[in-house]
Parts: sequence; structure tokens; C-alpha cells
Amino acid sequence: MPNPSAGILLYRRAPSGIEVFLIHPGGPFWAQRDSWSIPKGEYSPDEEPLTAARREFAEETGLAVDGHFLALGEIRQPSGKQVTAWALEGDFDPAALVSNTCLVEWPPRSGRQIEIPEADRGAWFPLDAARQKIFRGQEQLLDRLAAALG
Repeated sequence: MPNPSAGILLYRRAPSGIEVFLIHPGGPFWAQRDSWSIPKGEYSPDEEPLTAARREFAEETGLAVDGHFLALGEIRQPSGKQVTAWALEGDFDPAALVSNTCLVEWPPRSGRQIEIPEADRGAWFPLDAARQKIFRGQEQLLDRLAAALG
């Protein structure tokens, strides 16, 4: 079982309703897929989940966040990964996204390592559109945000 993950769902109030900020994973595996995620990442047992969520958000977007974090609880993705998430109201220009990089084996089982950005882009989506784009299992976070905001 992989380490649990923690993440932050950034949202803003637009004239048309609530919008959420999602990231698109980097690398060749995701290049042709229209699959998006909240900024999140694994953390170790000695790290507080919210601290990890803030760290991961900064690593994957380049933006350090602070403010009133709204707990969205835990979800389990179909892969089995456990994700604890918080929502935060704020704004961010997707063009300013700067992600850290990581090494992955590509092609799979080739032994060849390539460096890729963890996130290759970010975008704002209305809640209905986000439900169509977000990784399976994470849509629960959108539902929890909508319920919390009324």
C-alpha cells in the first residue's frame, strides 16, 4: 500500500459559480489524456497531512498557500490511494504555474529514466466541467466542497 497523500483544492467564486483549480500530470503517459487532479502528494507518517498538502501544492504549482483551510476529509481512489484534502479559497494564474520535476521510467520496464514535471499545466474549471475531468474518486471532493459552500 502506498503512503497516503494530501492535497488542496483551490477554489474561487466566479460570476457563473464556483470554479476549482486542477492540474494536469506531466510526462508521456498523461500527454494525450484529458485527466486532471487536485495538487497532492504522498507524505510520511512523521509529517502532518495539512503540512504535506501545502508543501505539495507549492511544489506542483509554485504558489505557497495560506489562509482558512476547509477540511474535505479522506477519499480512497480506485487505485487504493488514500487522499486527505482541504479546500482553500484563492486565485492563481495558470500561466504562472511552475512545477517541480521527478524521475520516471519511460518507456515502462525499459530501465531508462527521464525527468518530467509533476504537473505540466493547470486550469480553472466550473464544478460541472471539473467532475468530467478530475481523476475517478476525486469527484467526491468536488461534491464535499459544493455541500460545504451551500
